[in-house]
Amino acid sequence: MVDSADSVVLSLRGIRKSYPGVVALDGVDLALHRGEVHVLLGENGAGKSTLMKIISGAVARDAGEILIDGRPAELRGPRDAQARGIGIIYQEFNLIPHLTAAENIFLGREPRLAPGIIDQRALRAAAGRLLGELGVAIEPGAVVGRLSVAQQQMVEVAKALSLDARVLIMDEPTSALTEQEIRELFATIARLKARGVALVYISHRMEELFAIGDRVTVLRDGRHVGTRLIRETTMPELVRLMVGRDLHDQFPKQAAPLGAEALRVEGLRRAGVLHDIGFTLRRGEVVGVAGLMGSGRTELARALFGADRIDGGRIFVRGEERTIASPRAAIDLGLGFLTEDRKHQGLVLGLSVQENTCLPSIGALSRLGLMQPAREAEVTARRIAELRIKTPGPHQRVVNLSGGNQQKVVLAKWLTTEADVLIFDEPTRGIDVGAKVEIYQLINQLAARGTAILMISSELPEVLGMSDRILVMHAGRIAGEFTAAEATPEKLLAAALGRTGLAAA
Repeated sequence: MVDSADSVVLSLRGIRKSYPGVVALDGVDLALHRGEVHVLLGENGAGKSTLMKIISGAVARDAGEILIDGRPAELRGPRDAQARGIGIIYQEFNLIPHLTAAENIFLGREPRLAPGIIDQRALRAAAGRLLGELGVAIEPGAVVGRLSVAQQQMVEVAKALSLDARVLIMDEPTSALTEQEIRELFATIARLKARGVALVYISHRMEELFAIGDRVTVLRDGRHVGTRLIRETTMPELVRLMVGRDLHDQFPKQAAPLGAEALRVEGLRRAGVLHDIGFTLRRGEVVGVAGLMGSGRTELARALFGADRIDGGRIFVRGEERTIASPRAAIDLGLGFLTEDRKHQGLVLGLSVQENTCLPSIGALSRLGLMQPAREAEVTARRIAELRIKTPGPHQRVVNLSGGNQQKVVLAKWLTTEADVLIFDEPTRGIDVGAKVEIYQLINQLAARGTAILMISSELPEVLGMSDRILVMHAGRIAGEFTAAEATPEKLLAAALGRTGLAAA
């Protein structure tokens, strides 16, 4: 790792950016060194995304200076940034599913035999060389829509390298990857560092920055609060910089008195997906659901909520057998479902905070078929205060909120329905450590009120830290069940891998 002025590829000085009612960035400095991984940390709403959009040319700054190789530069749009060697890989990939990997990598820049005729052989050869440099086995002619998430990510990296990227921004690159895929990504990052690429790495998984980071910058409320060398800092110090306070208890679990049975499932099955699922969930109880990707966790949640049909089995709500054929039927029975994909399944991004909050409760908030604006406003104001949603007001469109605040709006939506059974699928995915603690505290409050919670999570510490009881899924079946007292990471992982003998040991 080099640490001199000559090694700085890109630097920002005093960057400011405001939106109506919000100061997104207030005098932020950042220096990116070649051959380094620079981790960017901050709570949701701290300004990370805005800063990256300015670097990638998607957003214009209001004030401040951008320097590339020590010389002032203007980035007048994404194409301008790309031409200067700046690439960005967003959480939602910018790929065309029906095109091949090679076609995506060189989209708009394909080698041609003649005007209007693409040289397919040269295209695939060039793509193959780039993919080979990354050490990944992807056929250039493979259709992108048929690739795994990890493979699609490598296509994005190859696309950036095809533009001779000297700066590469990676936004939550591991959020949907398996442990093996994460290791492969880290190996790719090491190769990029060796080539002298300056990488910006944004992640809410704190442990990752110590695995691959060289330098870390922390933003809070749009301000730069510190830059540290990774080897000279600690996780408690970084958390303190992020949230402005110590988080003594990362998982503030509080036991709640258990009440009557809220949900019971017997012999639930869906061909090829779920097999003989059975469990009970009581009022005031938090039951965690663990398992590897593809184990059937989300499929179980969707089946319970009526989003996917079931082929057999029985579902009891508050002791009575019920048929849940649709999400509307589930809502009417007092169930709520916080999906893992908040942007596409949990929210209507073009609607306001108030409209999203009240959407599932239109019937309850209406009178004679007409919505009551005053009542909607009252309910929304209460949820904004209760969940501490950072928004200029109830009429702000949720697309303009940070990820953590979008997640809180999804929570607000289900709290407004007064559901007494809540299914949380990855409730803290993609949100910062401070917002995570707030959601854990909300889970405690809901359980104390008698709400029954089924919490699906791919993060073992979260499952272990917040559950009263834990179900582990493997290949569409419940492979293990543990009380909080008897559960350990080793037992959960053994069950998740289908090693039932080890799990019980």
